[in-house]
Amino acid sequence: MQNPSWMTEEHMMLRESARKFFEAELIPNLEEWGAAQQVDRQFWYKAGELGLLGAGISEEYGGFGGDLSFDAMVALEHGATGDAGWGWGVHNMAAHYIEYCGTEEQKKKWLPGMVSGELVGAIAMTEPGTGSDLQNVKTTAEKDGDDYIINGSKIFITNGGSADILILVTKTDKNAAGKGVSLIIVDTRELDGFTRGKPLHKVGQKAQDTCELFFQNVRVPQENLLGGEEGQGFVHLMKQLPWERLVIGIGAVGATELAINTTIEYVKDRNAFGQRIMDFQNTQFKLAECATKLDVMRTYVYQGIELCAEGELDSVKASMIKLHSSEVQCEVIDECVQLHGGYGYMTEYTVGKLYGDARVQRIYGGTNEIMKVLIARSLDQ
Repeated sequence: MQNPSWMTEEHMMLRESARKFFEAELIPNLEEWGAAQQVDRQFWYKAGELGLLGAGISEEYGGFGGDLSFDAMVALEHGATGDAGWGWGVHNMAAHYIEYCGTEEQKKKWLPGMVSGELVGAIAMTEPGTGSDLQNVKTTAEKDGDDYIINGSKIFITNGGSADILILVTKTDKNAAGKGVSLIIVDTRELDGFTRGKPLHKVGQKAQDTCELFFQNVRVPQENLLGGEEGQGFVHLMKQLPWERLVIGIGAVGATELAINTTIEYVKDRNAFGQRIMDFQNTQFKLAECATKLDVMRTYVYQGIELCAEGELDSVKASMIKLHSSEVQCEVIDECVQLHGGYGYMTEYTVGKLYGDARVQRIYGGTNEIMKVLIARSLDQ
């Protein structure tokens, strides 16, 4: 496929650097990190040294100074590795919350460390019993002197086991719904009352240290309130969720392409009933359908990247991209598993691992049912 017009030589140089880095430093360690349920911390530092953590962050805060399309290059290559354990995407989102919504002091304090890999970021939204219903989060932040006292818990937090910096969704006004939601930057280092649960055992994404977080009378300075104004949590979320949902789509492109390519290799090498599996018409038809779905998805996601770089990606379009890409990813990978036969169900085969990793794409970043609600609302205006 020909590269889109917005993809410049600088984009391609960054993409090639990311590809080589992942081939050398990520792919050989996937099995070890999966067993440990955590990516080695040194990998974050190496990614920071290469500039992969700050491609879309302003130079004044240590970043490359590109727009979000440069971050998209890293996401595309990461997705193409077949890895879903390194929490680059969420770390990147957390950094952009601070850059786009934070005060100047907040940006200077935390962004350089997040760009270098010294600080790992996470976004703490989901709670037991609330899921996608962020208006009714139970975690509270009550003023006490110059601090907030935080109480509550979060679950399914990507990078939860290693995060130094949390973008915490909390209630600063328990009596208000959406207008009572605020985002607070929590620096977890040596923080009294803050504890982490053990890594959760998931169907896929084995190397991701997803866990629960607990806050018991945790004291955080009020100056950590993102943007310095209470009740703006939903405003901040609406600004950043389109990028989060686009990143899910970008990852889907890489993983789906990998699934198709590995399946083509498999059916060319595997014989049944005296001929290659590739020579059966059913195999050819299925792969033709998969390749077409991938091409449509890639084109749609690339359009989203261009819109995002121009600041024109709205919530509805991002919801459509997330809905479409995650559904297609699961459909295509399922077909690829079927073409592998019993071997497709083995995690030692790439397609089996991709199958386990893909399913959550339809859940996080807002479930696909929520995406449909958002899209449907735009049709009734």
